[in-house]
Amino acid sequence: MKNLLLSALAISALALTGCIQDDDTPIIVEETTIINNNNSGSEGNADCITKTGGIALDETWTADNCYILDRKVVVQEGVTLTIEPGTIIKGTAGTGSLSSALIVARGGKLIAEGTATQPIIFTSVSDNIEIGSTSGTNLNENNIGLWGGVIVLGRASGSFAGNVTERQIEGIPASDSFGLYGPGDSPAVDDDNSGILKYVSIRHGGSLLGAENEINGLTLGSVGSGTTIDNVEVIGNKDDGIEFFGGTVNASNLLVWAVGDDALDVDEAYSGTIDNAVVVLGANSDHGLEIDGPEGTLNGACTINNLTMIGNGDVGSEYADYRSNAQAATNNVYAYGFGPSADVELDNDGVATNYNNGLVSFSNWQVVLPTGVNAAGDIFVNNGSVATPGYGTEATAVAQGSQTTGANTANLSWTYANTAGGLGF
Repeated sequence: MKNLLLSALAISALALTGCIQDDDTPIIVEETTIINNNNSGSEGNADCITKTGGIALDETWTADNCYILDRKVVVQEGVTLTIEPGTIIKGTAGTGSLSSALIVARGGKLIAEGTATQPIIFTSVSDNIEIGSTSGTNLNENNIGLWGGVIVLGRASGSFAGNVTERQIEGIPASDSFGLYGPGDSPAVDDDNSGILKYVSIRHGGSLLGAENEINGLTLGSVGSGTTIDNVEVIGNKDDGIEFFGGTVNASNLLVWAVGDDALDVDEAYSGTIDNAVVVLGANSDHGLEIDGPEGTLNGACTINNLTMIGNGDVGSEYADYRSNAQAATNNVYAYGFGPSADVELDNDGVATNYNNGLVSFSNWQVVLPTGVNAAGDIFVNNGSVATPGYGTEATAVAQGSQTTGANTANLSWTYANTAGGLGF
């Protein structure tokens, strides 16, 4: 419907110098906009705008179009991408360097501020969702790994192995400098602002980049506290739901459902607060929480408040794993639906010592006991040799529905999980 724009857009794109390169592809121009009128792929993709390579100038994606991510699309340093409420973005299939993703490089900014009635939706080109809708009809939470994911990178502090000051985010080849996060040679900017993600739904992602290396639904690398992360859901991702690598950003009103690994994953001394989150584990899920700590000498602890975790019965998923020098406070948790072997685990002596020193703490956990488990404290397991007096006394047993803690699920009534997904908050 916009054929007349094609020639002008193509000419303006080619005028820009390229700086984005994938392993298997030549250098791509900084910005390419293509009108796709051939209805290739699934139903609902006609007249979408295809994006590939780097975004070098500020631009806005509007809700009267849909957008296709063809491989990696990078919001470059100094550039702001604004996405209007109700906009649908679809990622193409592909593995390795051909995997699709939206990446916000350090110094770039993403303003993706949807509303409860008009969320911004990231999904696969296989999804038959159409402009103006909030769900399609051909995919559900079990369709995973159909495209990549969303990656936001910043300059806030992190505790990295070897005390380096920057790292390459997982899933991006080392040759691509837009994958760097951390302060680098400059002082850390703990109030760094990478933009706004609000009322955003990320579905069916996590494509394979290499052996045991998939993209998370939402990856946050050294993202600062000036960034807003509020009302974000991740559905059916092949790897983790949301992973925090260092940084200080706070995140609220999160929902993660049916991911293939851990729902919420924390690494490298992430030091923000996660507040009001729901984790619903699926058939392939591992942990509700996986908490790792500092990898360098810089210490930092996160806080998790008001969390509801829903297990997947006897499939074998776990409540939480506190590993490798974890430092975190986890408060006001309600958990049910887990199997009798599920546990809240301190992995080693270092984490057990951190518990004794108050660097790992728990308060006000309420657990619906699985069949065969006699007390809430029995799910708390210390795998180290350092004794942890009191570990597990922070939890009490409750009947399902009688809890007085956990997430306020009413805040998440807008989500796909609650509406089309049928979880029924």
